Amino acid sequence: MLTDSLNIESFVEVLSSKEPVPGGGGAAALVGALGSALGSMVGNLTTGKKKYAEVEAEIKLLLEKSEALTRELTRLIDGDAEAFKPLAEAYGLPSATDEEKAEKERVIQEMLVVAAGSPMAIAEACLKVLRLMDDYALKGSRLAVSDAGCGAAFCGAAIRAAQLNVLINLKLMKDHEKIKTIENRLNQIVEEGSYLENKVFNYVREELTIG
Repeated sequence: MLTDSLNIESFVEVLSSKEPVPGGGGAAALVGALGSALGSMVGNLTTGKKKYAEVEAEIKLLLEKSEALTRELTRLIDGDAEAFKPLAEAYGLPSATDEEKAEKERVIQEMLVVAAGSPMAIAEACLKVLRLMDDYALKGSRLAVSDAGCGAAFCGAAIRAAQLNVLINLKLMKDHEKIKTIENRLNQIVEEGSYLENKVFNYVREELTIG
């Protein structure tokens, strides 16, 4: 797997090269994973502190969820590359005859759905993180409230990046019903994600404003 064999410096180097993967989707997953990890950081800095004993059980539950989402988003870094591979192969299918052209187009259309599925999963996971981040910001240690705001900003950015990676595949699809279904869910994710990102970020900014 890509993330098993590369450190962050190597990942960035490959990302900046002409290699087709990792690309924007994988980068979005990485940013989302970092955002989720920041949520866990808030949780870990809160648990075990007498000052936050009343919310200890809630924070532990948040930790379980954010740690699972960090793992999911980390897997999706590679998942995005794996979803793109069959689409790239489909574009290389022969098209000398009408039959080959028809088969190539059929496979491409199928693989576009697969390719769009990965950034959709990234966006869905980041939305789940943002729901947790709202609680982390409100209930977590005041010493780490800025990290909750950063995590929200990261996940908001990751959703918008994932959105573009979904749209570039939708643009090439021909099944209008499928496009509509995916687009409707995508818009819901982006709308709620934007609301939560702004809510958490603005709350944190207010908390940190001097005077």
